[in-house]
Amino acid sequence: MIIKTYNVLVLDKNNSVMSIMAEALFNTMGDGVYKAYSAGAQPLGVVNRYALEQINNVNYPISNLRSKNLHEFSHHDAPKINFLITLGDGSINQHLPTWLDDALKAHWEIDDPTLHKGSFEGKKEVFKAAFLSIQNKIDRFTQLPLAHLNQIKLDIEMDKWQ
Repeated sequence: MIIKTYNVLVLDKNNSVMSIMAEALFNTMGDGVYKAYSAGAQPLGVVNRYALEQINNVNYPISNLRSKNLHEFSHHDAPKINFLITLGDGSINQHLPTWLDDALKAHWEIDDPTLHKGSFEGKKEVFKAAFLSIQNKIDRFTQLPLAHLNQIKLDIEMDKWQ
């Protein structure tokens, strides 16, 4: 049996925390149905150490992860994106390039853990909470009926998650 692989691009502003965690989780949890990538509109160029710590807990090879610009996926030889998932406060959705118009889109509102200004232990807890939130959403996403999914059906499912 041939299983179709769906390419998922997870996008946030800096591509250093949430989208990186989502990339690793999709590739870990997707059972080969999903191939995930991540990018940022204004990538920082480094992956946050607290994010790497969370990713390491699911045994995903962190050497594969890097902070990258969204434009890396605009080239003719880039993978065709089937799903675009944006993370954060939603402001990133105002600046999506037209070459992503064919992708089914979802937005997941998740608080940016880098904004936490507490102690070392407090930061670790906030990153863990963000990681678990993304993990929960991906778990639900991987259960969607892909064969007949379109933007309207995806929007309805995403509304149920609010």
